[in-house]
Amino acid sequence: MTATTARQPELKTALPGPNTKAIMERDAKHLSTSYMRPYPFVPDRGEGVWLTDVDGNTMLDFFAGIAVSTTGHAHPHVVQAVQAQIERFAHVCLTDYPQEITTSLAERLVRHVERTLPDGRHEKWRVFLGNSGAEAVEAAVKLARNHTGRSHIISTIGSFHGRTYGAITLTGSKTKYKRGFGPLLPNVSHVPYPNPFRPPLGSTAETCGQAVLNYLEDVLFQTVIPADEVAAIIVEPMQGEGGYIVPPADFLPGLRALCDRHGIMLIFDEVQAGMGRTGKMFSYQNFDGVQPDIITLAKGIASGLPISAMMAKESVMTWPVGSHGSTFGGNPVAAAAAHATLDLLEGAVKHPGCGDNLMDNARTVGDYILSELRDMQTEFPFLGDVRGQGLFIGLEFVKPDGSPDGKLRDAASMAMFERGLLNLDCGESVIRISPPLILTREDAETGLNIMRETLRSLQ
Repeated sequence: MTATTARQPELKTALPGPNTKAIMERDAKHLSTSYMRPYPFVPDRGEGVWLTDVDGNTMLDFFAGIAVSTTGHAHPHVVQAVQAQIERFAHVCLTDYPQEITTSLAERLVRHVERTLPDGRHEKWRVFLGNSGAEAVEAAVKLARNHTGRSHIISTIGSFHGRTYGAITLTGSKTKYKRGFGPLLPNVSHVPYPNPFRPPLGSTAETCGQAVLNYLEDVLFQTVIPADEVAAIIVEPMQGEGGYIVPPADFLPGLRALCDRHGIMLIFDEVQAGMGRTGKMFSYQNFDGVQPDIITLAKGIASGLPISAMMAKESVMTWPVGSHGSTFGGNPVAAAAAHATLDLLEGAVKHPGCGDNLMDNARTVGDYILSELRDMQTEFPFLGDVRGQGLFIGLEFVKPDGSPDGKLRDAASMAMFERGLLNLDCGESVIRISPPLILTREDAETGLNIMRETLRSLQ
């Protein structure tokens, strides 16, 4: 099988094998104790949406390395682009020397956000290239503070923005990310994220977006002066680590209006939900009438190679020469992979069986998965909610009283893994479905059959 054929390999799941056990024992002795190892799987090679481990077990990939492997594993177009670039040069340092490959990458990225304003002016954007999502978030915070002259940053509960000091301060999900590492970044506040399935602040599914906006104005802004102190609000347009949550349609437009009233920079963290995963290049584009001031990108931007982007309106990217930089940021080999990824997302290069482009495929196959999972809800009452957009899908497990059932989620996740489906949890009781965007309907059906078999075993 090659990455351009539709034939499926045979699932093999004798887990864990002897080679996996041996490598995991060595891993436990020599690598950082901070690494998590939830599943006994050591990958050896990948093709398309399939991964084979060091013992020959073949698995269907439904999590894409946490939404990173946009074009699957070893996509020929990406491999060719990387090989061609590394034969030319691998590093010069973008901070000091411009390069055509990164200039053209920035041009391609901004084309997806630039627009003509009502008064006829063209809104221009600029790009800073880094290595990771956390770096992009750190750069966004620095830029917002520098541009506004203010220091306070507002984030949301349940968010994930990275593990470096500034980024982890903004992160509002698991406490283990912060325990023992203080003091963290000063002048940071968290507000609820509008989850329609679990509405905060005594609201309903329909009113939770407005409830959060009211909380900002009526509660937080009674002690933090927005026009004097608040530099930025950072939010995931669709929340990832917190549970793959899609907010109500009025929330992001309302947040944009709030920021405009107070001169606050609006930062959209598109690290997990961006790069075509929701069927649009950026997840915020699923909501009408919204434009941020700053965008952070990473994960799926280069199909597995490390590169990130912090994009900002030209009117906002006003920091002076030398005030920010990166030795490895914008690496040309990673930039080549990003170009190849964009070729497939935009449709300049087509992947067999995936329509005109991978964003279209994400919408089509994602709609199919969502429909099938919602049908399963009638059979399995412990599936409290099925939600998402494109191939950004969350499956929430609940107890009979509707509260989160993390233990059942964990049992389901491991049982799916043992049947050949690579998956990953998020939130209190959610399994996330974030496969490569080359997933076909046939591949999706294989994964859904594994999920259905697993859920029946849990009844």
